[in-house]
Amino acid sequence: MLSDFSQAANEIGATTKKSVKERVLADYLVTLDDASLERAVVFFSGAPFPRREQRVTGVGWSTIADAVAEASGKSLDELWEIYPKYADLGDAVAELYGDAQKDVTLSEVGETFDSLAAASGPADKERVLVELLRKVNGQGARFIVKILQSEVRIGLQEGLVESAIAKAFGRELDAVRRANMFTGDIGAAALLAKSDMLSTARMSLFHPFAFMLAQPEEDPAEIIAALGEGALADDKYDGIRAQIHTDGSTVRIYSRTLDDVTHRFPEVEQAAASLGSGLILDGEIVAFSDRILPFATIQKRLGRKKISETLLAEAPVVFFAFDLLFADGSALFELPLLERLARLRDVLRNAGDGARAIRPSHQSAVHTSEEVDALFDAARARANEGLVVKDSRSIYTPGRRGKSWLKYKKALATLDCVVTAAQYGNGRRRAVLSDLTFAVRRDAELVNIGKAYSGLTDAEIERLTTHFQATTTARYGPVHAVEPKVVLEIAFDRIQQSSRHKSGYALRFPRIARIRDDKTVDEISTIDEVRRIYEGQLKREAQDSTEATE
Repeated sequence: MLSDFSQAANEIGATTKKSVKERVLADYLVTLDDASLERAVVFFSGAPFPRREQRVTGVGWSTIADAVAEASGKSLDELWEIYPKYADLGDAVAELYGDAQKDVTLSEVGETFDSLAAASGPADKERVLVELLRKVNGQGARFIVKILQSEVRIGLQEGLVESAIAKAFGRELDAVRRANMFTGDIGAAALLAKSDMLSTARMSLFHPFAFMLAQPEEDPAEIIAALGEGALADDKYDGIRAQIHTDGSTVRIYSRTLDDVTHRFPEVEQAAASLGSGLILDGEIVAFSDRILPFATIQKRLGRKKISETLLAEAPVVFFAFDLLFADGSALFELPLLERLARLRDVLRNAGDGARAIRPSHQSAVHTSEEVDALFDAARARANEGLVVKDSRSIYTPGRRGKSWLKYKKALATLDCVVTAAQYGNGRRRAVLSDLTFAVRRDAELVNIGKAYSGLTDAEIERLTTHFQATTTARYGPVHAVEPKVVLEIAFDRIQQSSRHKSGYALRFPRIARIRDDKTVDEISTIDEVRRIYEGQLKREAQDSTEATE
């Protein structure tokens, strides 16, 4: 029942100890029948559907709020009056509802999510959701809303759910992880664990899985100390991380968020079809003609349902492959990186001219910190962001940010900007205003240029939250428009043109370097400074391109 799920979830959220979270969840999972188990672990992983299904409910904040108001008999004003107390829509809904004795099964919740995904418009979706929300109490509504928003927020990531499954049914954790990765469905993996059939899980194509991630490191000496001599330095491309699955005829390209983006990159799709059958590649799609082009070029393709011939010519792309994860019917995750790369080179070599839109990434062995710095400069000269340095013996660990891949980047410059809006964060920052929108000056006007949420300490965020709450001029759900008084020094990697911000520019990978208590809003950076940095960036890239071709 949903009430049992909610009770377990609240108990899990009440502790910060991972071992206790794992035990509580494991004790709950062993009580479930197969249908409930399959749904519960998916919900605890923070989503309405298994990863492999590529489905979404299509239900946004507004539809949820309207459905809650109708089902509870309360007004939207009452909901928004409660919201700031929690900075979490699900928690606010729980207080709005109260604790009437109503309950539904997890299967009924899952079937409603299925219906939401199939419903054709906001009105139909709201009607389906209202029907479910009328059958539950405050805690039930709380977690329905949280799951719909993929923000369960009880400190329970998918890795910990895998651990709880292993503990519940006495199985090896690596076997549970492998089954989840192979199937793309943690519910299916849980059923296999329960029936002691984890060994039957087989890797299959067209079920995307989480990408392996790199951990930031700013000191090249630390990189060499951590990875040892003979590590491999890979260019860090400024593009779109992508996973290619192909069986020789059908091709699917998945983004970092595991969305199917094949239609946006037809030339990569065509090239992948010529590689052979049964392959999964990891790499980066980059704007490229005879050289690396700015990220803004590839942005022209994002959000498009159809890519025209004109756009193909204006925004050409190449997939730079840096890993091979499946070939000849076998998963290669647990092979050393050097062996995976050797097999990748064989695949690309055998494909010939038909795969020109897929190329091997630029990799070099490094032995000293001086070599890391030199390779970083060379990567930047090729208009890339920096380096990802990898342990040549490392296995591929999906979804984890381990220390066997380290990304080395240097900030291009900094700007002094003023905060114009503050938004409540996620996870442990859901009760503080940690996501900050900032602006530069254009004559007498402030124009937004970006948003950042990293770089400040918890104490600084607490202090700023108190200040922003006191200086709020308007509120839009979780967003507070604030008086422009707090000046931040913002570091970034590059500047790109953007129609998203009023300034006409956006900062790539912005992060907060420090609070400038010594500066007032009258002393912040101007749009002219932004323009000079941008034009200087273009000039350097043109010079680097000329030197590279000489």
